Amino acid sequence: MTTHSLITSRSDGLTTNRMLLMWLGFAAVLLFAPHVFTSSLAHSHLTQMGTGIVLALSYNILLGQSGMLSFGHAAFSGLGAFMSVHAMNLAGGGVFWLPLPLIPIVGALTGLAFAALIGYVITRISGVAFAMITLGIGQMAYASSLMFPGFFGGEGGVSSNRVYGEPLLGWTFGPQIQVYYLVAFWLLICAMAIFYLTRTPLGRLLNGVRDNEERIPFIGFNPHMLRYMALMAAGFFAGIGGSLMAINFEIATDEVLSLHESGAVLLFTFIGGTTSFFGPMLGAVIGVLLTKLLPDYTAGWQMYLGIVFILVVVYAPGGIGSLLRPGVDMVRKTFLHRRYAQFFRLLLSVTALVVSSILLIELLYHRATGASNPLSLWGLSLDHQGFIVWAIAMAILLAGLLTIKPSGRALLGQLAEDTAQLEGEAP
Repeated sequence: MTTHSLITSRSDGLTTNRMLLMWLGFAAVLLFAPHVFTSSLAHSHLTQMGTGIVLALSYNILLGQSGMLSFGHAAFSGLGAFMSVHAMNLAGGGVFWLPLPLIPIVGALTGLAFAALIGYVITRISGVAFAMITLGIGQMAYASSLMFPGFFGGEGGVSSNRVYGEPLLGWTFGPQIQVYYLVAFWLLICAMAIFYLTRTPLGRLLNGVRDNEERIPFIGFNPHMLRYMALMAAGFFAGIGGSLMAINFEIATDEVLSLHESGAVLLFTFIGGTTSFFGPMLGAVIGVLLTKLLPDYTAGWQMYLGIVFILVVVYAPGGIGSLLRPGVDMVRKTFLHRRYAQFFRLLLSVTALVVSSILLIELLYHRATGASNPLSLWGLSLDHQGFIVWAIAMAILLAGLLTIKPSGRALLGQLAEDTAQLEGEAP
């Protein structure tokens, strides 16, 4: 064995071991999460996070891997949800045998079939034209849900019961925690499949279509067919996400086909980041927290969602996921070089901005509702009609704005000097 092949084999072995540890860790998180967050509401949110992650990962096959902006992704997941509900009703009625854990296969085949049906034509073009066509197809699917009530159930949708047939290994899938584990099982399968798809020759060719479509024909491949395959793969996994959504809620309505649903998947994928595999997963988790959990605490949750989106667009175009590695590296270097004072000043500036922003938003919403009682926030009773609380909030905000850039530059500059000094001392 040559030195080059020996090094390559060792490198591949390390990579394989690292990947194995990564997936084992991810599986452990999925396994123990409902035992850390034990309430029924937490299990419901965890289930929705799992479904959202599948949808975001499927969407990132188009946007992140292939550079295809789509506004009609809900057509694939929504049709998968409707077909899955009908399959559950038929299986529950004894028409055919299909246990609940296999229902997502119905959604997957539905999404794949619809993508194959429309994809060959619409993937002939790319860019803005493709995005507009997907918008039209998504709206056509949404309109069809009201035009064909026999299949879509009209405005009320189609409901089902996930508890049917004989229990599978004692599981009826009635309790929410059992539904969560079903979603987690399919999430793990989909995440692994999509991850390794991105590392196949097809995945690399899709990256080529995204980065420089004109060069693809010179290496013997058709960009149109590559986009077509990307759309079918995205439709396949989106159908699984829609099926899991139908199993969780036991109903499919016209809302699952709406532009709102497509926009939510796009928004959360972008917030998490399309440049890394785990970015959409992070975005789906943040999306569920902002849209499902936060409304229980504040009426201004949409304002927070908008602020997060604006901050990501302006300061982190690669998504929050793109900040993880630099952030971890900065914290590691901070503790390595013991630059605690600079790090604390930056943390204090960020805290001032977050606290003052929350305070101002809550004061504005409380005042807009015309409430006469004081605002209750963080255990404090705040007079939203008085001048003092507004002045304090504005002062904290101004202090954060004036200090965050100097604090960040001071810390990063000092860390850069420390790193350069260490490299200069190295033999």
